[in-house]
Order: sequence, then C-alpha cells, then structure tokens
Amino acid sequence: MSTIGYERSSLVTVDEMIAPTTDAPGQRAGHGGGLPRTLSEWLTTTDHKAIGVAYAMTSMVFLAIGGLLAGVIRAELAEPGLQLVNETTYNSVFTIHGSVMVYLFAVPFGFALANYLIPLQIGAADLAFPRLNALSYWLYLFGGVIMLLGFVTDGGAAGFGWFAYPPLSGASESPGLGADLWIISVILTGTSGTLGAVNVIATVTMLRAPGMTMFRMPILTWNLFLTSFMVLLAFPVLTGALIMLLADRQFGTTFFDPGAGGTPILWQHLFWFFGHPEVYIIALPFFGVVTEIIPVFSRKPIFGYRGLVLATLAISALSTSVWAHHMFTTGQVVLPFFAATSFLIAVPTGVKVFNWIGTMWGGSLHFEPPLVFAIGFIVTFVAGGLTGVMLASPTLDFNLSDTYFVVAHLHYVMGGTVVFAFFAAVYFWWPKVTGRMLGRRLAHVQFALLFIGFNLTFFVMHILGRDGMARRVADYSPTDEFETLNLISSLGMLVITLSMIPFFVNIVRGLRGPRDAGADPWHANSLEWATSSPPPEHNFAWLPPIRSERPVFDLRWSGHDDVAAPGVATALAWRRDESGTVADEPSPPGPLDDDRDTAAHGKEKVVERSITVETTLWAGVAVYFAVIGAIYIAVEGDPAGISLLLLATGLGGLVAGWLWDFRRRHPEPRPQDRLDADASDETGVVGIYPTASVRPLALAAGMSAIALGVALGSWMTIAGLAIVASQVALLVRDADR
Repeated sequence: MSTIGYERSSLVTVDEMIAPTTDAPGQRAGHGGGLPRTLSEWLTTTDHKAIGVAYAMTSMVFLAIGGLLAGVIRAELAEPGLQLVNETTYNSVFTIHGSVMVYLFAVPFGFALANYLIPLQIGAADLAFPRLNALSYWLYLFGGVIMLLGFVTDGGAAGFGWFAYPPLSGASESPGLGADLWIISVILTGTSGTLGAVNVIATVTMLRAPGMTMFRMPILTWNLFLTSFMVLLAFPVLTGALIMLLADRQFGTTFFDPGAGGTPILWQHLFWFFGHPEVYIIALPFFGVVTEIIPVFSRKPIFGYRGLVLATLAISALSTSVWAHHMFTTGQVVLPFFAATSFLIAVPTGVKVFNWIGTMWGGSLHFEPPLVFAIGFIVTFVAGGLTGVMLASPTLDFNLSDTYFVVAHLHYVMGGTVVFAFFAAVYFWWPKVTGRMLGRRLAHVQFALLFIGFNLTFFVMHILGRDGMARRVADYSPTDEFETLNLISSLGMLVITLSMIPFFVNIVRGLRGPRDAGADPWHANSLEWATSSPPPEHNFAWLPPIRSERPVFDLRWSGHDDVAAPGVATALAWRRDESGTVADEPSPPGPLDDDRDTAAHGKEKVVERSITVETTLWAGVAVYFAVIGAIYIAVEGDPAGISLLLLATGLGGLVAGWLWDFRRRHPEPRPQDRLDADASDETGVVGIYPTASVRPLALAAGMSAIALGVALGSWMTIAGLAIVASQVALLVRDADR
C-alpha cells in the first residue's frame, strides 16, 4: 500500500522522542557523548563503539598501506623491464599487498561493523564480553605491525604470496626472519578474529532486546552473526596450518616437506579450507551493508527478507564445500564434486542480487552517496561473480589458472566490491558515529573517479590473462605485447589514487562542521537510528516498540495503523499511559521524507512466529549435510554420500526432539524471543556496562611476545609468559572478589 496522501507533519521523528533523555546542558537533542578524548582513555577503553572506531581507523590505515604497495606493483608493470624494485623486493611487495588487504583490511573492517553496530541494532548496551573485545583489537593491531616489520629485517618481508605455498614458504626457500614474522602476524590476527566471532555469537544469542526475535534482526546483523560461525570454522584451521609451517621452519618437523614424507598438498587443503570461506567471510558483512542501505534510499522494505536470510545460510554452508576449486590443476581433487558445489554456491548469491534489484524496482530512489556506492558495489560484484562461474569450470580453470584473469576475478570479487561497499558504509553511518554529515557533491566526484579508475585498472587484466600473462611476475618481454594493456591498468591505478583526494577533503570538512545531523538523518529503519548521534555511553535510554525488522520506520509511521507494523501504536499508547513521555506534536520531516515514501509496499500484517538461534543453526547443519550428501551421490555415485544423508536425518531428529523438550521445559520464551515483548519493560535495555581496563592491552602484548619468541629467542617468550601470567593472576584475584 502506498503512503501517498499522508500529511508529512503526521510523522513522528526520533529526535523528539529521545529529547527528554538528552537534556544535558549544551547538548542538542539527538546528539550523545561521543568517543574517548585522551590517549589513556583510548588505551583502556572497552566500549564497543570506541573499539569499533579503532578497528575502522586501523583498517583504513592498512588500506592506505595496501594501496601504496599496489601502486608500486602497477608502476613496475607499466612497461617491460625492472623500473623501481628488483625481483626479490617485488615478491615481498605483492605478498604484503595481498596479505594486508585480506588479513588486515577487509576482514577487520567487518569486525569494525560488528563492534559498532551489532549492539545498537539489537538494542544492547555493549557486546557480551567487553574486555575480550578489547583484547581482540590489540591482537589485531600488534599482528598487523609485526607483518610490516618484515620490511626492516635483513632478508626483507615475506615473498611467497599471501597463500604461503610450501616448499616456497619453507626454511630453505624463504630463510629470512620476514617469513617468520608473517606467519606470527597471521596467527595473531586469526586469533583476534576467532575471539571476536565468539563475542558476536554470544551477543546476538543472549543480548537482543525484548521483541527483537531472530526474524526481526537487521540483515547486517544476520550476516555478521553467520559470518562469525564461518570464522570459528575456518580461522582455527588456518592457525593450525600456520603453527605446523612454523614448526617446519623452526623445529625441524616435516609436515610439508616432500623429501621427508610430508606433502605440500596438505597445506593447500588446509589453507583453502580457510581461504574460500574467507571470501565470504569478507563478502557477507558488505552484503549486509548494501542490504541496509538500499531499502532506506528506495523508500521500500527489503524485497524478500526471509529469502535473503536463507540465501545467507546457504552461502555459509556451501562455502565450506568448494575450497578445492582452487586446486583443480593439482590433479589431487575430485573435479566433478567441487565443480558442482562451486556452481551451486552462485545460486544463493544470485538470489541476493535479485533481492537488491527488486528492492529498488518501483521505489522512490534518492541518489545519496551511500546508495550510489551501493549500486557500484552491485555492478562490480556481478562482474566478478560471472568470471567466478567461468573459473568454476575445470576446463576453463586449467587454461586460466595462474594468469592475470584470476587476478582480475579476485579484485572484482574481493577488491572492488569491498571498497565500494566500504565507502557506502562510511557515508551511511558517518552521521551516526560523528553527528555530522559529509558533502554530497564531493562524494559523487569520488565515486565517478573510483568507478572509472577501478574498471580501467582491473578489466583489462581479464584480457591480459586470456592472452597468457602470468601472475606474480615482475617483468615481461616486449614481444609478449602486454605493454599497452599494462599501461592502461597502471593509469587506472593513478585515477583510483586521485579519487581519494575528494574523500579526504570531505572527511576534513565533515569533522570541522557542526554536529547537526540529528539522530536519524536518513530516515532509516533499524535500531541504531533510535538513539542520539553519536550514541551515549550505554547506547540507549529509550527504545521504540519492536514489532518488525524496521522498528524506526514503524515509530515514524506509528500514527498510521495501515502503514506501521501491528501493535506499535498500542505499545506507544501504553507507554504514554504509563509515563506520558510520548510527544504529541511531531516536527516537520527532513529532506528525504517525501510523499513518495513507499516503505509500506508489501507490508505483511501477520506477525511471524518466533524462531530461536539454536533451532535455526541445527536445522541449517542438517540441511547442509543432506544437500552435500545428495550432490556427492549424484556426481560421484559414492556411497559415502549415504552416510551424510543419514547424518542429516539424525541431526534433523535431534532438532525436533530438542525443540519439543525445550518447549516443554520452558513454556515461556525469553523476552528477545517473544513477539509481543516491549523494550520499555525492565528487561528492555540490557545492563552490560563495560569498564576501562589496561589488561586487554597487556595480555595482547604478552601473547604477541610469546609468539615472537619462537623466531627471536627464548628471552622474549619468557617475558611474554611473565606478562600473561601476571594478568591472569590479577583476573583470578578479581574473580575471587
């Protein structure tokens, strides 16, 4: 149903609803307290918002470093011959470039989103374990610094690629300290990610506000939640493989030494079992970013909310069954099975694309910077996905593997999509984090330069790969006729660099401007827009009724029962009767709130049944094993698939039995699982209040010292053990108190 014809002044605004809670002297309604102000506060903070900002800023620094290294690569390849660096340095440059972008920028920015936004989107005061959250950040920072320190060692930084294939990464082929520092760095950052994933899962499971059922969570929270399970599955595998590789290098073991009974293929299986879920560990948070942005600026609800959730579940499951398509050319994997699963995973990914397009179709589009970058994301991702389907074919992969075609595909899927969604997120949530707006015109100039530069840089790499240019080479012959396309690619890199100028000018202007954005400048949908900008210390002093996946939209339209979700007006009326704090005279709407707000299109009037986290996950595991078993039987005719089907049947029975027993023992659901729970209840705003502590920083320093001691000497290990032991003793003492 259209909202055309309603009076604009009949809409409620968030600023007026939270005005009674932001009456501190000198503080405008809709603006909270902000971030730590001193160095000591930043070093000891455990507030999820400050740590989220720290993650974001650190990942942006690493993005700049990775971009600088990419500039060196493109300058070197602009013409035949060695221009800037020798081959050894070139190997180190492309290794650290890939490592920084994958391990230190793309994944950590996802954790930045999780840190800052998940508690705000589910109505919590903080993450479940604030000090563990701080420890995760410091491990990430120390790990990143350790990786870059390889450039100042005698042998230079690691030069075996971000995938570290043995025997090239072994002690004989890469004898320098830089290789050991790279391994230690990735172990530390992987540990950081694992701890962060535990925190996210605990938070979403336990700290949702009353009424915030699973199928009322924002899609971004869903994506970050499921990404955390993928992290728990993939990161420990990589950590174990890296420990084995470090043992080969330092202690003489032979896990990956073919001359002593080891096998390099084992490393490839372990690495890519991490590496392909890693693609979606990177992508899913940015899928969530785009899914949050498009409905807001289309003035429609997201098309196919449940379909998007199910597609994300399917991607999460299937991502663990496609790793060996990176190993087609080894001759050591089952080609039909992994080709089939690689094709299959494109289906739920395509569902998401149609959901995004369907949301925009027929909407009242506002081409603000977040939406423009989100559209750039979709275009880039679809282009990369098409080449991914091509590489899923073993026949094509045999010819294109280790060529620049794969480099182009990788950058379209993991590079451009991430960067466009990254800027979409920055422009969208900048007002919430700072209370200030960024300039629209400068953002559009940046987008135009970035889009042109990116496609100039990477599209021609498809042609280079088709014509046979090999990856990971510092030079090529003039007779290969690669010079023109490489020059175009290098000029495109220059345009990408120029696109950063309007961005930084915009940032500086934005930071110098007034805090006048208000609590909900975009007229958005999810709960983070129901508090001040920036949010106060514990996020919420008040929450709107949660009766759908768009509680802030429902609040805005609470005066219209035919538009807002059922029960919102009733809950607000009850609160008015109890406390009298609901405003009666709404202020005029903002510039984006026009009569073409079509957000009520397709609004369902039947509230869905609640579903618990446990039921969803167990059922998903059962379906996963059933699908993989069926594929294995169909492709290979292998009876092992029958075992998987039997396992799926058993898991399905466990789900049904557990659900029946749980409902019998707990007839009253938790507030966050109740469809009619009100966030104004005493159980509304979750009371997890973090306190400042230096212990996470000290523990991270101690753990880093222990890891470095393996390469630098036992004295550092002893120092690290002493630091960790002292901090653990203090934690035990506090627990006894």
